[in-house]
Amino acid sequence: MSPDYNPSKNWTVRELLSWTENYFQERNIESARIDAELLLSKALGVDRLELLTKAFEEIVDEAARGAFREFVKRRGKREPVAYLTGEKEFYSLPFEVTPAVLTPRPETEHLVDEAIALAPDNARILDLGTGSGNIAVALAVNIPGARITAVDISPQALEVAERNASLNGVEDRIEFIPGDLFSALPGGAPPFDLIVSNPPYIAGAEEEDLMDDVRLFEPRIAFIDSRSPQSDGLGFFRDILDELDNWLGKEGSVIVEVGNRQGEAVEKLFSEKGLREVSITRDYAKISRIVRGRHS
Repeated sequence: MSPDYNPSKNWTVRELLSWTENYFQERNIESARIDAELLLSKALGVDRLELLTKAFEEIVDEAARGAFREFVKRRGKREPVAYLTGEKEFYSLPFEVTPAVLTPRPETEHLVDEAIALAPDNARILDLGTGSGNIAVALAVNIPGARITAVDISPQALEVAERNASLNGVEDRIEFIPGDLFSALPGGAPPFDLIVSNPPYIAGAEEEDLMDDVRLFEPRIAFIDSRSPQSDGLGFFRDILDELDNWLGKEGSVIVEVGNRQGEAVEKLFSEKGLREVSITRDYAKISRIVRGRHS
């Protein structure tokens, strides 16, 4: 930590938050204050609301300061907060997060919104590339009659996803299968009512442009498109659409999250596939983020 940090001083919660906010801002960390609050909450073993109300003027004990100091050093090197705390909220639900999975993003909540609106109460849903299980778990919690199959090529990611299903009490309604997209599924399985996916969609040539938080720490297999000969980041979308007729039921829907400049390109792929009611949803930053279509 910086030279003006005095480890022998009796720091209050307020003072530590203020100091850390400045420290993060000097390093161009956008969410400086929130990150400081989340990390100090974790070090103290309290939730963020309690930190900001009951404990604001309390002296932070030496053990908690030591844990917090280590968190701050690592965050200063751009390690994601969720990897430091081991947790992240998504769709108002708690999720365990490890370096084996991408950190759940707020923009992905739009995909969940769309899926909840489209899925019948007893829907059979397929989540391709489930990662932490955030989409599958959020859908299981919010569509109580749904049965969900969640696929991921990473065994480590599936272990995290399974724990998140148990954490949220929906482990009996999600089947987790290791494998690569549709090839993981057993032959002869009935078609799905809804297929959702937040696949790797960053082109390899764009990797160096990513924030250090992502590029240096998050699992490359989860965000870099390794399947596109055109290196355009659309490889997974093409592969999903190629197999769609074999797995999506009549009148079923497919919903995907796309990259910042991919909305129109994926919309075109959906239309060329012959899907109906193709539409784009924008995220909180007004960026085209979700593309959906309905099977004929």
